[in-house]
Amino acid sequence: MRVFTPVEIANHAANKYLGVLVAAKYARVLNEFPRDRSSSREKKLTTRSLEELSKGEIVYHVVPRRRAE
Repeated sequence: MRVFTPVEIANHAANKYLGVLVAAKYARVLNEFPRDRSSSREKKLTTRSLEELSKGEIVYHVVPRRRAE
């Protein structure tokens, strides 16, 4: 299992916290797609999303929160 450092995640996100949130949301998106259940060596979705984020393959934008008026 690969270990992702906070610096590595922050290189492709504004900070490490935003990087983890983006990777978690992307893992949820990946979970919606059908997977090949016959492969026992398939990576976990969170690992796969962190790898893609650290490579810079995930494109995202931050939407500012609207305040309740």
